[in-house]
Amino acid sequence: MLQNWNDLIAQKLATAANRRAAMDLVTITNDVSALRDCDIVFEAVSEDVNIKQRVYSIITEVCGRDIIVASTTSSIDAAILAEKIENPARFLIAHPFQPVHMLPLVEVVRHTETSEETLNQVCTLLKDLNRQVVMLNRSVPGFLVNRFAQALFRESIYLIEQGITTAADIDRAIKYAVGMRYASIGLLEYYDAVGFELERAIALNVYPDLCDTKSIQKTTLVGIASGRTGQKAGQGLYDWSEKDEDDFRYRKQAPYFEGVRQWHMPE
Repeated sequence: MLQNWNDLIAQKLATAANRRAAMDLVTITNDVSALRDCDIVFEAVSEDVNIKQRVYSIITEVCGRDIIVASTTSSIDAAILAEKIENPARFLIAHPFQPVHMLPLVEVVRHTETSEETLNQVCTLLKDLNRQVVMLNRSVPGFLVNRFAQALFRESIYLIEQGITTAADIDRAIKYAVGMRYASIGLLEYYDAVGFELERAIALNVYPDLCDTKSIQKTTLVGIASGRTGQKAGQGLYDWSEKDEDDFRYRKQAPYFEGVRQWHMPE
């Protein structure tokens, strides 16, 4: 948290006084009894069903069975997790995105037993925190955003493996066309504006040639086997020794800085 505030201060988006005031509102503890007076608990432990189940038991023991538990899982089915909690009507998923303090979207995923009251309370809290909420009526692998990301990644790797283009040119296409377009209008807004007739004509040409493999692609498997697993290994689709990692870190956060300017900073 301190590093996040330090980054904001470095960009002149916050002051040391803002940082102190914010940190004064935070309580860090390993004493689970501190949860006793909470109305909602956001669970963010490891992506392991058994670990989550143990945590849910502890939360229920301390807070009672009417406590609302919102899991931040990015991959586990809401129905599976709901089986592990004493009062499934008071459970749902609220999945945020990194960097959580700057990216406003939260995917809220209900399951068949989630009560409307639970849904309303969690969504109201998130909206009060200026979060943008998208709703899923049931779990699907990847929810919304990660499904989009995996579809793009699969097609990108396919184009590279077929010798059609490079990682750098795919990233240029995303940064200077797709990303810019959908930063201000929605994907489906765009296709509604284009019209179904044109979309049908494009789809008839493109759909038959899109990658539809259900298997992990060779590039990923070879990268793992050879230790070229990406930034942390120094080599992946890019040679990271040739990249300025401070610049990359800045660029990764830069799109969100404008949103930060709209914050009401604690003082």
